[in-house]
Amino acid sequence: MHGGGGVISVKGLRVEQGEFALRATFEVPRGRRVAVAGPSGAGKSTLLGVLGGYVPAAAGTIHVDSVDVTDTAPDARGIAMLFQDGNLFPHLSVAQNVGLGVRPALRLSAAEKDRVRAALDRVGLGAFADRKPGALSGGQQSRAALARVLLQRAPVLLLDEPFAALGPALRTEMLALTSEVVTESRATMMMVTHAPTEVADMVDDLIFVDAGEVAPPAPAGDVLANPPAALRAYLGG
Repeated sequence: MHGGGGVISVKGLRVEQGEFALRATFEVPRGRRVAVAGPSGAGKSTLLGVLGGYVPAAAGTIHVDSVDVTDTAPDARGIAMLFQDGNLFPHLSVAQNVGLGVRPALRLSAAEKDRVRAALDRVGLGAFADRKPGALSGGQQSRAALARVLLQRAPVLLLDEPFAALGPALRTEMLALTSEVVTESRATMMMVTHAPTEVADMVDDLIFVDAGEVAPPAPAGDVLANPPAALRAYLGG
């Protein structure tokens, strides 16, 4: 595992997508775990996309550990991202999919293959290394995607509702596993969620996004105990 999480610093960030604009200025301290919540269409996924390098910024800066990564390629930012669909390649085995987290060309050394096996064991997929993703259940595919980002050893981990398609029991199980591996790696984590109360016990802070306005992170317990009006309305009163 890497030595710890990264500090995320966002200043004057602006993203423009047609009629929609996202604005953000905030900082996430090293090793914090942050839930990103808000209504559908508010800009939650857009926020993670621009942090990860998949959505261009129209203005402002993004720093990870004081390094300006605003215009840096996604794989050179020190940021790993877990998408909603897991992003597994159907023609590759589970081990190969996970191995992409080590080396995209998949020319792995013996030591790197050992790391892949260890990551698969960690998420309970040791016996499924040679299978294709299509032979796995939805929960197992989520585990494989989690193993891949685990191997990237990035100081920052972004999760864009990767378990939204799973049933409640399986989603709770995957959130618990994610919490464990993030604690072990000490990564700084930001996770989009439609149910902030569901993840309240695994995050430190909450960022509320509403109509493209990104509020700075605040202690999750305090925010959920006394939510501002817009968040109260989103949570259903």
